Amino acid sequence: MKNTKKSAIILGILVAVIFIAMAVANSIQTNGGKTTITEGYIDATVNDMNGKLFYKLYVPEGVSAENKAPAVLLLHGYQNDHETCGAYAIELAKRGVVVLAIDEYGHGKSTLGLRNRGYVNHKVTVNYGEDSEADGTFTKIGGQLRYKVMMNFSNLSFFNEKYTTDADGNFLTDSSAGGVAAYAFLAELPMVDNTRMGISGHSMGTWSSWSVAAAYSGSAIEPKATVLQCGELFRESVYDENDIHFNNVLLLQAKYDEFSYFRDYKKVVNDDLIKSDLRTEFLGTTADKAAWNTTYGSFADGSARRIELLMTNHRLTTHNKQGLTEAIRWFEDALGFKSGIPADSQNAMTKEWLVFLAMLCGIFALLPLCDILLNTKFFEDIKQPLPPVEKVKTNGQWWKGAIITMLLAFATYPFMTQLGHGLLPLPENVFRMTIGNGFLSWYLLLIIIMVVLSIIGYKKAKKKGETEGIWCMGLAKADAPDKISIALFAKCFVLAACEILFMYILVAICEVIFKLDFRFIWPFFKSFNMTRFGQFLLYLPVFALFFILNNSKIMASARCKATYEPGCKAYFAAWWRVALMMVGGVLLLCLLEYIPFFANIGPGADLLFGSTFGGPFMSLLIVFAQQVIVLRFHGTYIYRRTGSVNTGELIIAIHA
Repeated sequence: MKNTKKSAIILGILVAVIFIAMAVANSIQTNGGKTTITEGYIDATVNDMNGKLFYKLYVPEGVSAENKAPAVLLLHGYQNDHETCGAYAIELAKRGVVVLAIDEYGHGKSTLGLRNRGYVNHKVTVNYGEDSEADGTFTKIGGQLRYKVMMNFSNLSFFNEKYTTDADGNFLTDSSAGGVAAYAFLAELPMVDNTRMGISGHSMGTWSSWSVAAAYSGSAIEPKATVLQCGELFRESVYDENDIHFNNVLLLQAKYDEFSYFRDYKKVVNDDLIKSDLRTEFLGTTADKAAWNTTYGSFADGSARRIELLMTNHRLTTHNKQGLTEAIRWFEDALGFKSGIPADSQNAMTKEWLVFLAMLCGIFALLPLCDILLNTKFFEDIKQPLPPVEKVKTNGQWWKGAIITMLLAFATYPFMTQLGHGLLPLPENVFRMTIGNGFLSWYLLLIIIMVVLSIIGYKKAKKKGETEGIWCMGLAKADAPDKISIALFAKCFVLAACEILFMYILVAICEVIFKLDFRFIWPFFKSFNMTRFGQFLLYLPVFALFFILNNSKIMASARCKATYEPGCKAYFAAWWRVALMMVGGVLLLCLLEYIPFFANIGPGADLLFGSTFGGPFMSLLIVFAQQVIVLRFHGTYIYRRTGSVNTGELIIAIHA
């Protein structure tokens, strides 16, 4: 009872911190209540399919039909959502701009799939307009439809028919991914001065931005400015220059961009890049005059161009202070407004840190909740004694196993993730997640390896007369050590479900009250719609099997003496070992990728394996590693409390 009361107090404190942090974060995003935020859907039709585009609208104080304001449409990148645009939305709205951030096709709460963007059976391996069939840079592609869609991200629907149609009758439909419909919606809002509108997008959203600007070029509501956060350039020859022009374009260039097309397929970003023919054509100058962080042309006639070099990587560009400062100045000059707030006076990142704090508190709140539930009669038999301490690995044995485990992950991650996301023949009407399929294929390979090793180890133990191997793996009860306990797994599953339900109730409450989810730049936890929930249930079995098997080896079979010792010091000693074995291979890949990049040689994956193996899965490493390291606190804590890996690993699988 005493321990339950203590856990309840800790749980209450963590929940209180969550709501305080989210309340302050909401105060920042609403500029102390001066910005009104509403959410809703835009009806959209594409390819004869009706759907809805989710949006978040920011309207500054004092703006009305009688006092119209300039407006900006924000378009997020791949595997993100509208909230990734939060820094731009907050800072622009604070300065008197109406801001609309949407979930593009196939993302967030929008109901239209990404395949509605369209695709063709070919791609280019250089910037558009610099390709040719003779040198092999204009090539045919095969594979799954989702793969073809991804390979056409940089192919835009206003390009020439050479690029946007193919002999099989396929074509690019709407490379704005809903941006065209959203821009029209924004332009029709009564408080918007639709003669002073702009667009900004990140990564995939930059291609959407180009497409929106092209769609409205020459119209009464054409965009007066476009800000590309890690965007790709192309030759003017790929579209009809007579009918399309782009007003006042700012390109934010990440120095360490993991995606080759955002650095013109060069290994590094340096002064040679800014002086290339493609870049000088964009800037409207000559190589001897081309320079970073310099504005060319005139805002008055729409010819203003600038490439701002940011000392950051691809994913962090969305919240880079220098980039956001220049974007604010760019919109001020192009849309003709002055708020009186210095462009570099920003607090959007404070909101991001507060939401991150709330997310961490939500994750760690599951630990005292677990203690409370384990002290109930229903869950008390989950607590099993740990296997004999004499069975632990020696330090040398542990390091040998750790090195093998890390090297296995290191060697398989680049190839299996790339195979799965595009080419693994999974039913497309079932397995819809391209990034998820990459991890699915990697996990399946590791599951096969672990099952084979576990069977070999179990048979060897049997020959030696050892019958407690499954108990030592954290998968059985102490009174039946050689038999996997279905009853134990079932109760562990219920316990994990209770914990996750609690977490997502917190998320849902925060979304309703504060219009914010749990994240740090990259989306981590948000409420489900039916489509996302269905995909969650589909992928969960494979993810759960992977984490349970993986950590039955890493955490249980390879347990250390610290696992048995009480206190925080022993807990952290056990945790870092488990975390290292779990993400050590990924951390090695991070070093392989970024050390040569920071040394101005190029991304490691591009150099060793080719650009095909770089890009999304390499840039995901910095997200995946942090996520697993934090979640390992759960697995380690719950294993020490219960002697079973099931509950902790099910929680981690659900989070992942």
